[in-house]
Amino acid sequence: MILILLGAPGAGKGTQAEMVIKEFDLRHLSTGDLLRTAVSNGTNLGKLAKGFMDSGKLVPDDVIIGIISDYMKEHPGEGVLFDGFPRTVAQAVGLEELLQGDELKVVSLVVEDEQVIKRLSARRSCRKCGKIYNPALGINPAEDGKCFCGGEIYQRDDDKAKTIANRLNVYHSQTEPVIEFYRGKKLLVEVNGTGSPNEVFDRVKNALS
Repeated sequence: MILILLGAPGAGKGTQAEMVIKEFDLRHLSTGDLLRTAVSNGTNLGKLAKGFMDSGKLVPDDVIIGIISDYMKEHPGEGVLFDGFPRTVAQAVGLEELLQGDELKVVSLVVEDEQVIKRLSARRSCRKCGKIYNPALGINPAEDGKCFCGGEIYQRDDDKAKTIANRLNVYHSQTEPVIEFYRGKKLLVEVNGTGSPNEVFDRVKNALS
């Protein structure tokens, strides 16, 4: 199974992805994680993507499609969960060409903008292992305020208020057409993303059953 998990920034895609891959034995593919790794390593791709990511803009389609294409070639025939991808219709069309008839399911997590802002403003990340913490969702670090791996907890630039507003504007103008693209192909299932992670996960499981 190839599963696409869509939703606005802060809709809970990362949290749900972790739960889904365990339940359905899928390989997790987060283009955000891949790009942040490239930024951290100082690769050419990372340098190219950093400016877009820091300002809350989308990384160009050709960069993302190239990453996905390389991944699919390295992992042929494996079940995959795409976390937050595709984000544009061009990416959706490019992915369709790459899959060549593999089974595809699309789940969209629906959360109001006000809730997104609340969630992202509270979100923190581990500088060492990348784990996400969010007190607004009951996901807390260790008692000493550090990650359980011992790493420092910090707020990413793309989780700050000004960037959140920009990311939401980008999402509504550029990414929502992807939902309509998959709706038109009768592949889309919309899931209410409000509630605890376990409550949302129950809805996701029902959508995939």
